[in-house]
Amino acid sequence: MNETTSAFPSDFIWGGAFAANQMEGAWQADGKGVCLADINEYVESLPLDQKCNTEMTTVQIQEALEAKDRIYPKRWGTDFYHRYPEDLRLLGKNGLGLTGYRTSINWSRIYPHGDDDLPNEAGLRFYDRVIKTILENGMQPMITLSHYEMPLDLALNYNGWSDKRTIDFFVRYGKTVLDRYHDQVHRWILVNQINLIDHESFNHLGIPADRVRHLNEAKMQGVINEMIACSQITEYAHRRYPDVQIGMMLCGGPAYPATCDPSDVLAAQQRNQMQYFYGDVLLRGTIPGYAWRYFHDQGFHLEVKEEELESLKNTADFFSFSYYYTRICDQKSWKDGHGAYRNPRLPANPWGWSIDPIGLRIALNAYYDRYQKPIYITENGIGLKDELSADGAIHDDDRREYYQLHIEQMKEALADGVDLRGIYLWSPIDIISCSSCEISKRYGFVYVDQNDVGQGSRRRIPKDSYAWLKRVIASNGEKLD
Repeated sequence: MNETTSAFPSDFIWGGAFAANQMEGAWQADGKGVCLADINEYVESLPLDQKCNTEMTTVQIQEALEAKDRIYPKRWGTDFYHRYPEDLRLLGKNGLGLTGYRTSINWSRIYPHGDDDLPNEAGLRFYDRVIKTILENGMQPMITLSHYEMPLDLALNYNGWSDKRTIDFFVRYGKTVLDRYHDQVHRWILVNQINLIDHESFNHLGIPADRVRHLNEAKMQGVINEMIACSQITEYAHRRYPDVQIGMMLCGGPAYPATCDPSDVLAAQQRNQMQYFYGDVLLRGTIPGYAWRYFHDQGFHLEVKEEELESLKNTADFFSFSYYYTRICDQKSWKDGHGAYRNPRLPANPWGWSIDPIGLRIALNAYYDRYQKPIYITENGIGLKDELSADGAIHDDDRREYYQLHIEQMKEALADGVDLRGIYLWSPIDIISCSSCEISKRYGFVYVDQNDVGQGSRRRIPKDSYAWLKRVIASNGEKLD
């Protein structure tokens, strides 16, 4: 009789997750081109729950490029570009004890305009140094190819992912970095949170809203083009580098039915299916029937050639997802196109992100039941308004409690039989928030002395949670108190 256990396996990866655009800074250094994230604006006057990235038109893009009096914090990040040796020491074997490190390569550092004939060697040399330092600090790198860092020129000149020519540009970029790093990096995610085509639409797909006839149709065409490109890179990696594993990633978290009314149950099922859709394509190798019906009901006319459908059979090796919150869904919200909304029964952080540890167990079981592939949680964390106290420390008991509850549910999922291989915590050192562009929405176990407009010493200060997490990792998840 086979029995499961709640103990983490001995080779379980305790990792940290970052995005290049949120920490590196140096936005024009060493031949780097402008990327989508470089025009994400911070607007201090907006309420917390309204600070988010939005659709952009050509005029808005040009205004962002020319503006002299606006604030674009991702242009300076937390200066990881110059401080990476210090940051990686804080996190690795002689610091926090992480065994894994997930980050992205900024596409615009390698191909500044996206359609360049040759890569930017200075950008590659930077990542040579970073990956070497990750390994020296005892961490296994996991690299994301696309994490909101598409060269902006691809948006301006090709309408981003809505144009099939972008497939070839991304495949060229993917082959370049795989050829360079395949012997050092064995786990890759090709697109971060590939299902985010509404909340992070322009940031993800680079489609100017005024340049397409039907924006929602263009976004769906864009993400299908993106998945075709992923399948081509996956085929290349499997053929050339058999030790390399390719993963796909969702923004995870199921929607619960708002009530037991069967119409609400059906609405939640349909909403969740269209989140599973991306995993079904990239892990099962086909566009499922429910998706074709959705496209028909929406009036979408999508171009997918037979040879492109055939290429989708080159499927990924592992499933990964970010987990921050769950939502609820009813028939009205689904029909209105809003999909899902906050669950009033759950507590939330100041930005309205619900806290649902049990939802993590539900998600892990649902994904493993569906795909039967190894799973990595590639983002999990909570944004809080941490403050330096009078004693010069940061007392963040809420963060420790959040992670303790979520790790306990991970152990329950292991006992359920889920093949969970690792977790990458978002993000062990404070960085610029993806959605709100502020650093005051802090996720880290290490505080960065910097405010929302980039002022401060940028000194790194371990928080109370840093010492707690170090004990957790050293015990392989057994000592959580």
